[in-house]
Amino acid sequence: MIGPRRITLRHPSLRARLTLTYGGLFLVAGLVLLGVTYALFDQQMSREGTKVLARTSLPSPGATGSTGNTGNTGGTGGTGRPVPAGTTPSGQEGPGAIDDLEGWMKGQRKDVREAATTSLITQGSIALLLVGGVAAGFGWLIAGQVLAPLHRVTETARRIAVAPAADRGLHERIALSGPDDEVKRLADTFDTMVERLDRSFDGQRRFVANASHELRTPLTLGRALVEVAMHRRSASADVLQLGETLLQINARHERLIAGLLLLARSENEITGRAPVDLADVVGHVAAQTAAEAEEAGVDVRAEPGEAVTSGDALLLERVVQNLVENGIRHNSGPGGWVRVRSRTGGGRAVLEVVNSGRAVPPYEIPALFEPFRRLGSDRVVTAKGAGLGLSIVQSIVRAHGGTVTADPGRDGGLRVTVRLPSP
Repeated sequence: MIGPRRITLRHPSLRARLTLTYGGLFLVAGLVLLGVTYALFDQQMSREGTKVLARTSLPSPGATGSTGNTGNTGGTGGTGRPVPAGTTPSGQEGPGAIDDLEGWMKGQRKDVREAATTSLITQGSIALLLVGGVAAGFGWLIAGQVLAPLHRVTETARRIAVAPAADRGLHERIALSGPDDEVKRLADTFDTMVERLDRSFDGQRRFVANASHELRTPLTLGRALVEVAMHRRSASADVLQLGETLLQINARHERLIAGLLLLARSENEITGRAPVDLADVVGHVAAQTAAEAEEAGVDVRAEPGEAVTSGDALLLERVVQNLVENGIRHNSGPGGWVRVRSRTGGGRAVLEVVNSGRAVPPYEIPALFEPFRRLGSDRVVTAKGAGLGLSIVQSIVRAHGGTVTADPGRDGGLRVTVRLPSP
């Protein structure tokens, strides 16, 4: 049963997040300002309008009064008292005129309120959105300028990471110029780290070159002296036996040194790549290891299938050879078997090596890929292996961009699966 497909959401970039932050803060501030403006305006419009205190007309010529005076704001009405607002000079009130005036003023206030509301809310919101869009655009440009040094750091780190070899490209530096801010200090720290790595890889390369000469030369001389002593006519049986033992120890040391040098070289990514069909490698390695398998009483079964990958043919041959030799040497003795098969699966070249033998605990399998790690009695000095076989396999596979896994066999032994990218 196929489970539900997991959807991975891609997070927005830092530049996009900064732009959204700028634009969001601007819109929030604009909305607050618009709301405060509308509240103040609404408060002002809600105040009671100016009342008409009095409205009089000039008295008629025949009107009498104690003083005979009239004014534009009130009158005595012939009684010597002010005339109330909305009354006529004869003293009669006019409430209809006042109601009409107040109704007209309320209508005017209502019209002004509606117009102001439309202007503030509708048109103000549209203007705020337009200005917010312009502000977001400027925020995008400003964020790009601010983050430009970080993009430079990222591009330099990416070029170093995808260099053809892990120890190449380390000579490149960011060398960021500008004010001594956080980004400048980050770039300088990165340059310092890369410089130290460059010196470390240079030291490793010099060590590999010197070790290749200094370690192999004494072993070669020692083997030559032992062989000369063994081929003398006067050599006794004890000398011959001692010579055989010394030659075995010398051969083991040579394998150990060769394995160390190969491990150091295989940790770097492959520079010269070419199409390689693992089917040809499987057949070639099965033929090469036939003599050792026959001597150990182990049956090697090769099932070469088309599995094309890209890489160094010699290093890929060493992968298959190490796995097959590991299956032969750590088998259950006469009657054991090793099956090596190549195929294509999931768009990748797959190599499987399965062997019989004693059961391997699952918790001990990860340690097998560490240098000089063996199981049980395989740790003795006279062991055929140097304890680097699976370590070299893992380094070469990683350098080719692949993966290697190991699992216990059903009836004992080990199953090793290598997956390499197709070209």
